[in-house]
Amino acid sequence: MAYGKLMVILTCAGCCAIDGAQAVPVPTAMDMRRVFTPQPLPDPPNRYNSGSGLPGPDYWQNRADYVIHAHIDTPTHALSGEETLIYTNNSPDSLDTLWLQLDQNIYRPHSRAGFANPERHPNTTDGMEIDSVAIVHHGHETPLRPRISDTRMQLALPGAPLSHGQKVQIRIRWHYIIPGPWGGRTAVTPARDGEIYEIAQWYPRMCVYDSHRGWDTLPYLGQEFYLEYGNFDYSVTVPWNFTVVGSGALLNPAQVLTRTERARLAQAARSDRTVMIRTEHDVTDPTSHVARMGEKTWRFYMENTRDVSFAASPAFLWDAARIDLPPVRPAPGMKPVPRLAMSVYPREGIGPQAWDRSTEYVRHAIEYFSRQWFSYPWPNAINVGGHGAGMEYPGIVFDGWEDRNDTLFWITTHELGHGWFPMIVGSNERRDAFMDEGFNTFIDAYASQHFNHGEYAPKRDAEFAPLTGRPADDIIPVLKDPQAPTLMTPAELVPEKYRHPVTYFKSAYGLVLLREQILGPERFDTAFRRYIQAWAYHHPTPSDFFRLMESEAGEDLGWFWRGWYFENDWPDYALSRLSYINNDARQGTQVSIKAKGRLMLPVTLRLAYSDGTHADQVIPPESWHLADNITVAFPGGPTVDRAILDPEHVLPDPDRSDNIRLMKSR
Repeated sequence: MAYGKLMVILTCAGCCAIDGAQAVPVPTAMDMRRVFTPQPLPDPPNRYNSGSGLPGPDYWQNRADYVIHAHIDTPTHALSGEETLIYTNNSPDSLDTLWLQLDQNIYRPHSRAGFANPERHPNTTDGMEIDSVAIVHHGHETPLRPRISDTRMQLALPGAPLSHGQKVQIRIRWHYIIPGPWGGRTAVTPARDGEIYEIAQWYPRMCVYDSHRGWDTLPYLGQEFYLEYGNFDYSVTVPWNFTVVGSGALLNPAQVLTRTERARLAQAARSDRTVMIRTEHDVTDPTSHVARMGEKTWRFYMENTRDVSFAASPAFLWDAARIDLPPVRPAPGMKPVPRLAMSVYPREGIGPQAWDRSTEYVRHAIEYFSRQWFSYPWPNAINVGGHGAGMEYPGIVFDGWEDRNDTLFWITTHELGHGWFPMIVGSNERRDAFMDEGFNTFIDAYASQHFNHGEYAPKRDAEFAPLTGRPADDIIPVLKDPQAPTLMTPAELVPEKYRHPVTYFKSAYGLVLLREQILGPERFDTAFRRYIQAWAYHHPTPSDFFRLMESEAGEDLGWFWRGWYFENDWPDYALSRLSYINNDARQGTQVSIKAKGRLMLPVTLRLAYSDGTHADQVIPPESWHLADNITVAFPGGPTVDRAILDPEHVLPDPDRSDNIRLMKSR
């Protein structure tokens, strides 16, 4: 409780050092100019990306639509495919070449990824072998000669360049050997009842051409992706006893599912509880399939997405429940249908605290993120219990059948959270990883608090507050490590040692601080929702995010961007004096505070009175514009017991030994 108005006196002090791995002088008044000088952002505003952080009046992006037919030959683990790609040039430039990504080439001997991350490549394949490439015009194919460089393929367009507003149709035929469990994000893995195929990065994918770099052709080294949006109509041919789940909606259930399976799916679409579509008994019963021999072709469709993936296996149990969101149409011209949360997993994953609960977790994640941030746009959300890659794709995620308890909840929620970052908000995660992993980890932390009255709260895993569950404490070793990269470090230059502590944890905790300590939930949530809405299915940069949050929240945050994102600064405040004014409690109390760090986060000063009450005053960043030492005067009241800085322990202050000061008795 408060006892009247406060007075703040500003002074300047000398310098001292913080104990620990990195000594930092106490900021002087001159240093404060550096702390609060406006932070230059990497990308200047223009007509494509405005000063408000919103897409500019001339913003554009190109488009890639796909029709894909794939076939898996299980004896050889070979995937062969044919795709028809329609590429639309919405840029103001004329394009005489196209660039595509051949991600399977990271498994080739002597790939760049093999040199960059040799520990990830114990085995090799021949990569993605291109059988033919052609331009299709009025049904006629004109062959093209591709130029392949590591994981990129360049196609020189014959004739006139592709000008603004024009489309080109490309047909590509290819094949490759699917990696084994060592493949990481895409693999074929043995299970008790058959192999599990987790198929991703499986077709030639368009590189992004944007206003920042033209063609963005960073080679794939095993990290993340940057992709164009479009519609996908794809089909997968597999043996008769396989079950296939994939991104988007299954368009031909009558051809691949039994009447019983279809009835169970209809039941799940009306059920808040998980319904088994394929049971443990079905997995070992050949009559549970619509066919007894040969092959089946499963056809899927997904609208306005940057990618698609699928999983296939004879070993899958399959369950589902409805998602409490409005129905959506599976494909153009079709009626809207209920949406489903689904899980597939082998018998090894069964358990009351294991994959039996997966769909419960899926349903919660999709509904919570939709209501809190931005509505999930696609028909279904699927969790695959495979070899444990922990990897995300639009509408489908690959997790581990051995995951249990909080581990399964956290990994499921995290991977599905990627549906928002970067599947909906399509940032360049191959360059700016913190906008992908960190933003997602941020929304995950609140999902842990929300689920089942905090059953798995607080989030405490490799991604967030791994040591104690208290981010203010657990981030200190990262901030004080002189070798730790900053959040603005290009993704491929972040050593594996720091990938989770910096890219995930520090980025996520920065948003927690921005939400809870700087802006407050109401202002932050309004601005963050606006960011998601404005950049949904677009390509924002870090500069766009920084500008939009400032503009929408009404706050100059350059000091925070500098200290937390461009540098590894931290707050460190100290109580240097506590006394009554003129030695008389009735005249008030004065408290002197020193700033020893370079990140001037708002800090709460609490005056605790001997009668059990207290008065709080939040000291804003502006208090330190011209000083490193301030004195706060509280009006008269009860006798004072002590003063406390950051009484709720919410700031990453590395030295709390000077955050409490007792009133000296006379």
